Amino acid sequence: MKTEGTPSSMTLSSLGSQKVQADFDGGQITRDAGAILPREVDRRIGLTQALADVIPDPRHPALTLHGQQTRLAQRILGIACGEEDLNDHQTLRNDPCFQILSGRPADPERPLASPPTLWRREDRADQKALARMAAGFVETFIASYPAAPEIIVLDFDATDFPLHGHQERRFFHGDYDSYGFLPREVFCGDQLLAPYLRSSRIDAARNSRALLKLLVRRLRRAWPNVKIIVRADRGLCRGKFMKGCDANGVYYLLGWAQNSVLLKEAQPWTVPAEGHFHRTNPKVRLFGSFGYGAETWDRKRRVLVKAEHTEKGPNPRFLVTNLPGDPHERDDDLYCQRGEMENRLKEQLDPFAGRTSGHYFLNNQFRLLQAGAAYILTETLRRIGLKGTSLENAQAGTIRTKLLKIGALVKSSVRRVVFHLAGGFPLQSLFRQIVARLTAPTPVFSSG
Repeated sequence: MKTEGTPSSMTLSSLGSQKVQADFDGGQITRDAGAILPREVDRRIGLTQALADVIPDPRHPALTLHGQQTRLAQRILGIACGEEDLNDHQTLRNDPCFQILSGRPADPERPLASPPTLWRREDRADQKALARMAAGFVETFIASYPAAPEIIVLDFDATDFPLHGHQERRFFHGDYDSYGFLPREVFCGDQLLAPYLRSSRIDAARNSRALLKLLVRRLRRAWPNVKIIVRADRGLCRGKFMKGCDANGVYYLLGWAQNSVLLKEAQPWTVPAEGHFHRTNPKVRLFGSFGYGAETWDRKRRVLVKAEHTEKGPNPRFLVTNLPGDPHERDDDLYCQRGEMENRLKEQLDPFAGRTSGHYFLNNQFRLLQAGAAYILTETLRRIGLKGTSLENAQAGTIRTKLLKIGALVKSSVRRVVFHLAGGFPLQSLFRQIVARLTAPTPVFSSG
């Protein structure tokens, strides 16, 4: 450490008779030592390597200083640690922890890729490479199951990414009262299968049928007998989409907006519910089903009704489905669980999925995929490393704050690299438990 009076020294308020000073000359110290946990996850599931393999790299290998996978790991693990901006890597490229995370020795003389170098890689991905990267997410999802599941529920939903510049394909969306993108996200439980960026100048259901067809084709190739259920809100309740589900042997449970015809058909349940409420006063819910066909549908379909009446008045809900079974069970036990999808959408924004600040549309799709990969690493860490612990239900931001943002002194020699983690870290026993799980000879990376 430099002595008192050097230009890098800062003098603070004294502590009694002692002077208090600070500088940035501590050497090989990192603030993101906990990122060795998602690094172990990545080494097990091979996500960044799989994504790097499908991105074109026209550079000559002999003249390449920063490999494809090294740069991708640098960027994705940086996002997982909360370092979402490319400019952050102007200093992170010298961080010993990030050098190790990216598969390079900790060497102050050999920094990682600079922000311009990382940007050139983002700008190089074309539409085919982006499609192959997205397919890698599905492969990671399939590999997370040790055996074929009997049933999976795919949640489709759209969200808005507000924009504050003049990005390519931006458009003003009246529902959100802002310029932005309207990406389509597909989850199965907590696991992300498809983050698909779209312009907001489209119908909410646009591209969803084609996306579902691709997903079903790959999932059925892996699991021929799996039962697939699609769950979504009314934005996806379109005749062509439901027809596509029927053609591919997929079940669906979709919200549907009320109208005068539906309200009339639902009177056998809404009228008794209202009468029962006025007699007894507690909230009343009755469930039923009937056939209904909109003009844009190819045939009549089954509609489930939840006739709810409270002190605020009637509150009916309608669902369209091709699933057999009791309407009450389909509503409470299946459709109501869609609320978790909303939580996953919000959680995926935590790894900065909405930071689509590049000018070109494909560049922003690439950024969305990188944020999605950071989410997958964090979700896998939670699902495997934190199962049965006090943080097994923690959000991605909480995991980052409590487990990844740890100060450490990094010492590197020819034979080993040692992270001397902060002695005052309060979750030491939990951290040891996670490391033991992730480094076990045959860890169980299973879903659910």
